[in-house]
Amino acid sequence: MAAHHRQNTAGRRKVQVSYVIRDEVEKYNRNGVNALQLDPALNRLFTAGRDSIIRIWSVNQHKQDPYIASMEHHTDWVNDIVLCCNGKTLISASSDTTVKVWNAHKGFCMSTLRTHKDYVKALAYAKDKELVASAGLDRQIFLWDVNTLTALTASNNTVTTSSLSGNKDSIYSLAMNQLGTIIVSGSTEKVLRVWDPRTCAKLMKLKGHTDNVKALLLNRDGTQCLSGSSDGTIRLWSLGQQRCIATYRVHDEGVWALQVNDAFTHVYSGGRDRKIYCTDLRNPDIRVLICEEKAPVLKMELDRSADPPPAIWVATTKSTVNKWTLKGIHNFRASGDYDNDCTNPITPLCTQPDQVIKGGASIIQCHILNDKRHILTKDTNNNVAYWDVLKACKVEDLGKVDFEDEIKKRFKMVYVPNWFSVDLKTGMLTITLDESDCFAAWVSAKDAGFSSPDGSDPKLNLGGLLLQALLEYWPRTHVNPMDEEENEVNHVNGEQENRVQKGNGYFQVPPHTPVIFGEAGGRTLFRLLCRDSGGETESMLLNETVPQWVIDITKNMPKFNKIPFYLQPHASSGAKTLKKDRLSASDMLQVRKVMEHVYEKIINLDNESQTTSSSNNEKPGEQEKEEDIAVLAEEKIELLCQDQVLDPNMDLRTVKHFIWKSGGDLTLHYRQKST
Repeated sequence: MAAHHRQNTAGRRKVQVSYVIRDEVEKYNRNGVNALQLDPALNRLFTAGRDSIIRIWSVNQHKQDPYIASMEHHTDWVNDIVLCCNGKTLISASSDTTVKVWNAHKGFCMSTLRTHKDYVKALAYAKDKELVASAGLDRQIFLWDVNTLTALTASNNTVTTSSLSGNKDSIYSLAMNQLGTIIVSGSTEKVLRVWDPRTCAKLMKLKGHTDNVKALLLNRDGTQCLSGSSDGTIRLWSLGQQRCIATYRVHDEGVWALQVNDAFTHVYSGGRDRKIYCTDLRNPDIRVLICEEKAPVLKMELDRSADPPPAIWVATTKSTVNKWTLKGIHNFRASGDYDNDCTNPITPLCTQPDQVIKGGASIIQCHILNDKRHILTKDTNNNVAYWDVLKACKVEDLGKVDFEDEIKKRFKMVYVPNWFSVDLKTGMLTITLDESDCFAAWVSAKDAGFSSPDGSDPKLNLGGLLLQALLEYWPRTHVNPMDEEENEVNHVNGEQENRVQKGNGYFQVPPHTPVIFGEAGGRTLFRLLCRDSGGETESMLLNETVPQWVIDITKNMPKFNKIPFYLQPHASSGAKTLKKDRLSASDMLQVRKVMEHVYEKIINLDNESQTTSSSNNEKPGEQEKEEDIAVLAEEKIELLCQDQVLDPNMDLRTVKHFIWKSGGDLTLHYRQKST
């Protein structure tokens, strides 16, 4: 995307910062797999999934570990992929609103197309013309010339393209014939719309389905079309006659995935009911149940290295991808000798997949603990884990324990304001920081388990520290001691060491952590790994993307939060209610300090205690005096809220959250303890 465009966007909309807590190498699909592409020449399978990662696998069965590499750049579900240019280039479409162009052999992203304004759900490819189409929830279809796309670079990729308009609803499926003469789209509008990609002329609208059209296929010359719909039917259309010529009721529920053999005589279908059938298009009574998956089927890919196809790869809403052999099916198709139960097959042809690409677990539940720093999660294998948001890492795997019990066990009576939000859409923890509440949370260094070199207990802002850690490698955040008067110049061996202070001095986040700058609730502007922000290109793009509120925080911490409150004698103390003075203090002020204030400023100290303290010959030091007051205050006074005696260690925000619990300003009452 052109740089100026990026800046305008950043200036126009609020920018948020997100990051993903994850392992450095995520070897396994972590969530449902939305798309598959097979490269038979290199024995490679590409999977694209809901964890935002495209992975390359070896389908050579002799290999112990099929994982080859990950292609990472997207920040939301990858919904579709197509392999072009004889396997050299991969195009991907994502819910992050982008279409990306990849070097498929080396696995890196060459450029990003930002023409769509909403989720991109489907791609179509015309092999003979090297033409790709993309479509999605913004109702637009864009046509891309693949040879032009592969010439684009990461920074120079504003590309003009032709588009097809007329869709009334979100598009979920797209097909183009090999010759590039026909393009068809399916949507929640329930009709199929047909265009000529060469002229962008509308050709026809085909009605018949009663629900979303989720899968489309065209034959080579574009005269026939197959469609699968959430209404549970598969339809065969003649584009010449502009009508549906056959309806196949094979599934009990929505049909989400279709594949067809090269001769366009047999359709393979899968969907919500988890079953995969092969149906003879010429004689719909002849069909066979190939297998039953463990979850709804999202995509299928035929191994086209022979005809009839030897196998079919299947992706589901689970993270494992299975290859099912079609060996037995050939007899059923060729012999013409069908059992009666073929018309209503119950027994699957295969009970075990031929090859399995194992998936990983995805997080499906999370609970932010009260300290607003740790998160408990539960995954699809029922494993519970404990995470640290600040250090962006997993602290502990707790195994198959009771999630609710674990939450109760780790509850602490402490109130820290919300300062981040969590998203589980990729099956991993994505943490988002927003300008409005990112700096709400202050804690004392000791409470957070951070020790200060000088033994003091400074107040730390969690959001501020985290942003400093995420941008630790970005040169713009580095403070040179020469510029700071309070920093002494370091001398090493008589020479000045030009040292720069990086990060926050308390903790770091793993360098492989992906950091994402995006518009609030919308498009991703820039994604990079934490460790790469020192790179020349990355630094330049950060300069254009990072909002001012983030730049400010890398230099100075924000202001403390104040809390207003009233202080009154308790009814039981017999003292007159005072004129209501509205006090204000840091919301982290401990109850102990308010008790000291009451003791010193409001209750007259009785002479006896004054005489005792001054009877010593030597004057006590300031510190001792303060300690005396603290001890005496705790001995003589108690502070109450809603008639509940307060623990001196509690801070005001915790009192307000757990004990006051009502609108209006916090009111505290004091009384002398009865001796």
